[in-house]
Amino acid sequence: MRTDFDFGPLFRSTVGFDRMFDLLRGAAQIGHLENYPPCDIERIGEDGYRVTLAVAGFSREELAVTAQQNLLVVSGEKRVEGSNSPAQPNLLYRGIAARSFERRFELADHVHVLGADLSNGLLSIELRRELPEAMRPRRIRIGCSQEPRYQIEGQASGDRHAA
Repeated sequence: MRTDFDFGPLFRSTVGFDRMFDLLRGAAQIGHLENYPPCDIERIGEDGYRVTLAVAGFSREELAVTAQQNLLVVSGEKRVEGSNSPAQPNLLYRGIAARSFERRFELADHVHVLGADLSNGLLSIELRRELPEAMRPRRIRIGCSQEPRYQIEGQASGDRHAA
């Protein structure tokens, strides 16, 4: 199976997508290594997202959710006592995963973590994309070719040739 993709043809018709292509290359190389705990990523409405991880056996104190610039890190540190510990004296077989983990999720610009909730062994993390007002689409007025497109400081728009 070929895992090296050539994004060269896309560079001819795109500007400013370098970071996205780097992320795609990185995901193709290490995406298969990071698969514990299993997770779902879903879109909620226009600008909302939810990441849900199956973290059965972990308590709130053993989990950490950290939001950094364009990165969400979810980690779990399971404190496991030995099978002969007083807390579990009759444990014969451990089939429930008890290993520590760290999952990283690359976030797009302006995606913020709203909160996290642990319920029934599922850790749900709510995310929202919040574009600044300056980045939202705006309608541009189309002017007449007779109107000046600029104004020299200190001159009225009709007096621009008078100097």
